[in-house]
Amino acid sequence: MLAKDIMTRDVITVRPEEDVQKVAQLLLDNKISGVPVVDVNHQLVGIVTEKDLMIKATELKVPFYITLFDSIIFLENPIRFKNDLKKYGASQVKDAMTEKVYWVEEDTPAADIAELMHKEKVNRVPVVRHKKVIGIVTRNDLLKTLVKSNG
Repeated sequence: MLAKDIMTRDVITVRPEEDVQKVAQLLLDNKISGVPVVDVNHQLVGIVTEKDLMIKATELKVPFYITLFDSIIFLENPIRFKNDLKKYGASQVKDAMTEKVYWVEEDTPAADIAELMHKEKVNRVPVVRHKKVIGIVTRNDLLKTLVKSNG
């Protein structure tokens, strides 16, 4: 089985300049947990998930640090805080989305997709052809394939 055999073809996508609140409603209305973000040419530029949007509902925590000889030494990753802060104040998708997206091509074997999702701890992987989103494979799609092949 390949990505093209198991992917969802009618992919809901959003644009970087869309309103975060509208995207949150889109996720709820469609009972999905994330969507690819595409530019005007339908090329993949990011992904926005419930996790990205949930940061707005949390309490931001400043990373712990100590001072030593007039220097600040962070005990936690300050880059993560910077990214969380950007998402916390996001009103547009481009500020809330994750830019590092794991994607596959349509001829990628399902087993490779499952391995990628497990290794990188992602729940969905866009399928692209010439950098354009043509589908998406979710954990649910892989589970359906597993049930079909064993049933």
